[in-house]
Amino acid sequence: MLLSSAGLAWAQHWPDKPIRFVVGGPAGGGVDLAARVLAERLSAQFGQQVIVDNKPGAAGLIGAADLLKSPRDGSTFMVQVNAIVSEIPHAVKMPFDPLKALKPLAELSRLGLVFSTNSQVPANTLSEFITYAKANKGKVNFASYSAGTLSHTLGLALNKQAGLDMVHVAYKGSPPALQDLMGGQVQASFDVAGNVEPHVKAGRIKVLATTAPQRLPMFPEVPTFAELGYKDLTEVIWIGLWTTPDLPAPIQQKMRDATLKALQDPKLREAYAKMGWSIGGHATPDELMSSLRAASDKQGAVLQSIGFKPE
Repeated sequence: MLLSSAGLAWAQHWPDKPIRFVVGGPAGGGVDLAARVLAERLSAQFGQQVIVDNKPGAAGLIGAADLLKSPRDGSTFMVQVNAIVSEIPHAVKMPFDPLKALKPLAELSRLGLVFSTNSQVPANTLSEFITYAKANKGKVNFASYSAGTLSHTLGLALNKQAGLDMVHVAYKGSPPALQDLMGGQVQASFDVAGNVEPHVKAGRIKVLATTAPQRLPMFPEVPTFAELGYKDLTEVIWIGLWTTPDLPAPIQQKMRDATLKALQDPKLREAYAKMGWSIGGHATPDELMSSLRAASDKQGAVLQSIGFKPE
């Protein structure tokens, strides 16, 4: 839609009031921390306060709903993982079509998942774990932090490629899944590196492989699945800055440009690195949407093959 001259003038003076980042997760979580570090840099750039507003719950849908009902004046954006578009719609029934309602402006950071086991399992490498799982058919469970997400389908993929029969156990979030992993109720899990790191340091969890394309700075000794011969298990999660497609294009561009500039800030890059994340790329919104559609199609096909139905 073409903007009137008045609309263009308004966009040129944007932002003329504080900006709100809706985060569909709790304070202190990874997405929240990514949003706060970015908000600090953008506040300095704009001379306007950028605040983080946590709206946790319903796999990020509460945060997305908040964005969708907000005015299209550039005062509200969302920081959320790509799963809100590529995974969650296959796991829960959605009140809107995220591929149409949401638009990624920029990729902030990316991270791979890690495949872990507990200290009670007699395996220190992926090969040893596969041998152990084959010797204990029907007795090995793997946890996901939510049914229908990558933490679920990666386990299915490993089953298929390694000839295993691990049983999936779904949890509502990472903390209870990791608690049962450490307690021995499940023997393995796919989870975000930052979530497992404290338990690895404490000796309660062992990381055997990562889905990232390269080894993680947080676990430099841990090989990638590709290195171990399972290149199809290469997957990343990314955190993005989101808006709606109908936000005026000049505001979208100004926010994207400011965000890409902030991502070059050494202090931001250091903060993200400490959390185990790589800085996001320069993919355009159209390129990000194309990757989201492809990821959604892949995820949907895997879940359909096992007859999975969204809750």
